[in-house]
Amino acid sequence: MTQHPAVSPFDIRAFQAENPKTRARDASDALGISEAQLVAAGVGGGTTRIAAHPDRIIPAAEKLGEVMALTRVDACVHEKVGEYGNYHPGEHAAMTLTENIDLRIFPSHWVHAFAVETESEQGPRRSLQIFDAAGDAVHKIHLREASNHATWAETVADLAVADQADTQAVDPRKPVEAPKSRPDKLDILREEWAKLTDTHQFLRLCSKLKMNRLGAYRIAGAPWVRQLAPKAADAMLHAVRDAGIEVMIFVGNRGCIQIHTGPVHQLRPMGPWQNVMDPGFNLHLRLDKVAEIWAVEKPTQRGPAVSVEAFDAEGGLIFQVFGLGKEGRDSRPEWGRVVKALPSLAEVPA
Repeated sequence: MTQHPAVSPFDIRAFQAENPKTRARDASDALGISEAQLVAAGVGGGTTRIAAHPDRIIPAAEKLGEVMALTRVDACVHEKVGEYGNYHPGEHAAMTLTENIDLRIFPSHWVHAFAVETESEQGPRRSLQIFDAAGDAVHKIHLREASNHATWAETVADLAVADQADTQAVDPRKPVEAPKSRPDKLDILREEWAKLTDTHQFLRLCSKLKMNRLGAYRIAGAPWVRQLAPKAADAMLHAVRDAGIEVMIFVGNRGCIQIHTGPVHQLRPMGPWQNVMDPGFNLHLRLDKVAEIWAVEKPTQRGPAVSVEAFDAEGGLIFQVFGLGKEGRDSRPEWGRVVKALPSLAEVPA
């Protein structure tokens, strides 16, 4: 059953006028509505409803030149500057892959979308924002000073849909799937794990055994997994920076996974947040939201794939980090040493 906003568009706009510096995510939480409902209240006043399917959005984004791509979960925000291109459509999964913008897209969750233009002291701020059925942000594309602003009006007109209502009905938010383990299948899990030849086979194995990712990690044991102390999330970022190695950092929600490939240079903590503030790449991580973190090894044809993976208290995946294994730029041995040095949960006094 869809839910209509509990507050009127007029009240939403009034709240935003009184709190102009409040971020959209925080404003929607304060009002008890979804972010899509907050954004919809601006339709007719700088905001336009647009087609939400990635087959429409991504080709339009390619014409905008240099932009900032943003994908987030509750505890982590992943921001990359670059140009969209090399789009591969697909009914169930799609992909865009350029040097800096690397996305895995799941079209069924691209349900509502808006072109948003607001005024600021620095000039107009423009973005394409996509939301799922519950009104949660799936992906955002923010124009920058160097973007092709001359095509903005044409882009919005091409994507605009007939329905331009300033209210938004949303579906109830689906809860995060709780960890699912099958201890009675442990021997099969470990036996099949040892036979993996590609990391993508792992989730199929979990599904076959009626488990999920975190549930499997909780029972698999050595040599495949090692539970780390929650502080290992911050320690990992510092170690990657200090080692000067390249990694792949994945952050994703139901509708989009965004990947950074490269080093980490500048770390700037602020309150509970640890922030990577590099040219072209920002990561904002709520360290206090990391409830479990695991070092994981999966066999592949190219050697072991070692990752560090963090989860929140509900069992939701916050991030995954892998060593980069490209020919001529193989950081996997150094990454393996970084992971091996991270503190285990068992090593931390209760």
